[in-house]
Amino acid sequence: MTITEILQFVDNLIFTETDQHLDDLQKRIIEELFKGKTYKQIAELYNYDEGYIGDESRKLFKTLSDKLGENINKSNFAWTIERVINSKIVSFGGNHNINSYSNCQNSNHPSNNKNSQETEIQKSSYHDLTLSPRIIRFYGREKELEYLSNCILNQNTPLISILGLSGIGKTTLVKRFVDFNLDKFEVIIWKSLKYPKSLNLLIDDLLQVCKQQPEKNLDDKIKQLFNILSTQKCLIILDDIQNIFTPGELAGKYQPEYQDYQPLFKLVTETQHQSNIILISQEQCPEMESLYPELYPIKSLEISGLYHSDILQNTGLKNQDSWLDLIKLYTGNLMFLKTITVLIAKNYDGEVVEFLAENTLHITQQIQSHFQEIYNRLSPIEQQIVLQLSKFENPISREELRQTLIETLNLSSVDFNNGLQSLQQRYLVSKLKEDKVMFSLSSVFREYVRNLSFTLN
Repeated sequence: MTITEILQFVDNLIFTETDQHLDDLQKRIIEELFKGKTYKQIAELYNYDEGYIGDESRKLFKTLSDKLGENINKSNFAWTIERVINSKIVSFGGNHNINSYSNCQNSNHPSNNKNSQETEIQKSSYHDLTLSPRIIRFYGREKELEYLSNCILNQNTPLISILGLSGIGKTTLVKRFVDFNLDKFEVIIWKSLKYPKSLNLLIDDLLQVCKQQPEKNLDDKIKQLFNILSTQKCLIILDDIQNIFTPGELAGKYQPEYQDYQPLFKLVTETQHQSNIILISQEQCPEMESLYPELYPIKSLEISGLYHSDILQNTGLKNQDSWLDLIKLYTGNLMFLKTITVLIAKNYDGEVVEFLAENTLHITQQIQSHFQEIYNRLSPIEQQIVLQLSKFENPISREELRQTLIETLNLSSVDFNNGLQSLQQRYLVSKLKEDKVMFSLSSVFREYVRNLSFTLN
């Protein structure tokens, strides 16, 4: 059972009893209680007084106790809610819509007579988060969450792209935002393009979630979709967008069979509606950037590494004082840290100091496979540039890099500039501004490319 399902269920119970949805703090308290955190730990995590967190929790327990007819307290809160949810799922014949119980209660609640508009919203709400990830732990990213909230809830930006290297935490960040804002949208749909499908089939899926029969041709389906985006407050998340781009070409070039996604994204920004689309991608395309964001309805949030020692809690690692050094070595990438943590646990008995003492950036088999997939997506020009860049330990200026490539590979200035820009759009090359502009490969990717270069030679 996911925390999203639990939050939805508790939110519906609270709403039927109080006519109010859970606020952000209440959602955080529920999530942390389900992780087994104490009031003191929750207070420290979110900068609140411990007594205040206790008071807010007890108010929640009181409301839920009245609603469910059970004595709910801190010690039995988590298992009681899970037991009630499971019992309601069984009683509805295996229907996994956990809102069924509270929706049933809504029909006799006096708020239905007071606020018919709210009732209509409840009736027409469709949430499909089947393909969204389950969040077990979440640390930091307060600024990123605040940025997302401002873009979507305050500015109502129609198209937002969340960008960064794979494993950096893009999907987890968006899921966290969704968990905290379930009540802000009538329609929430999460779709993964890990195995991409045509736009025609994707829109069929979106319409069917909203209980609409798709029209026969694509233009009519798009009209149906935009009618929903205009009449209801929708949030649609499309994850793994990079898979609709062409491998072996510069970043952001659509595969022919997915070319019609491009006009759809443009239409989202040019058509008047009240909804929001979030694109999650490792690769940037022209529709994801805007030179004048204050004038154009597009926002991009680029996610970098997470340097927070708590992300290694409960991993079995020792030498906690050295955890931050390990995190920095692997650029705060959660996927890299997950696989290297397993290696340290098995080969070094969890001794982080012993691992770091070797002064070697280990590339595990999982990291190697991951980068092999990324390297194979690069164009030949990009491959030449990264092979050359991997020879330099320190950042290098654009002119020095260009001159080296022209002399050794006879690469034209046009090809060089296009390739360098594309690598930045893939978040493999960083631009550093010091006395002059310098460029550098991501350190973990650089180590992979060096190993690759050795095998090629």
